[in-house]
Amino acid sequence: MSRKVCKKCKMFVDSGECPICKGSDFATNWKGRMYIIDEQKSAIAKKIGIQMKGEYAIKVK
Repeated sequence: MSRKVCKKCKMFVDSGECPICKGSDFATNWKGRMYIIDEQKSAIAKKIGIQMKGEYAIKVK
């Protein structure tokens, strides 16, 4: 079974609601993933606008 990814935030979710945007529009077709451990110190998180630690998809279709 593929994991669900929020189409808007690109965050992996296990429940029926995205913890960031509270949306329910998910995709199961994604490529690549990254883990943000400390969003305050991460240059990548700052560049792409991530404000919460967690697992994110790089590309969502």
